[in-house]
Amino acid sequence: MPTDLSPLISATARWLTGAYPACGGAFAAALCEVQARQAVTVAAWLRYPTEIDAALVTMAGPGGTDRLDWITGADAAGGVPADAWAWRTWVDEVVASWAAALLTDSGLAALAVDALAEGEHAPGPPTAFRRLLAPDDGDRRAAALLRHPDLLAPVAGLHHDQLLARLRPGRTLAA
Repeated sequence: MPTDLSPLISATARWLTGAYPACGGAFAAALCEVQARQAVTVAAWLRYPTEIDAALVTMAGPGGTDRLDWITGADAAGGVPADAWAWRTWVDEVVASWAAALLTDSGLAALAVDALAEGEHAPGPPTAFRRLLAPDDGDRRAAALLRHPDLLAPVAGLHHDQLLARLRPGRTLAA
């Protein structure tokens, strides 16, 4: 059974950077993408902490962007062939919501990274999530929209209570 969350992580990060694009050129876009990917990775590992959880979402599918697009006012179809939007079916609304919350609250992001130690995913060295946990001025400028609390509030608020419950001390991480 596949347990790789990379399609979900890639699609959800792609949706976030499309909804809240980088401010600047190609380098800013790369910095914005890294920050989104780090936030989405932490959120996905929290949401699907075990291999069984990852296998189940891989088998069933995460749900897609319909509600997220509606909340942000995005038009998914826009005259583009449906097969060009197939990646959008791999976007996980809860993971996007949790990632948005992590991007706008550094204290919550630190708690989330610390909570990964309770799951089966190995976060690696502490520097693995540096751009999420300790963005420098260049990171903040590049991802000004992606980290703007007011802009992300509708998405971050969707499943904020579930994220807080997941991060409660002593809470088991099994989904």
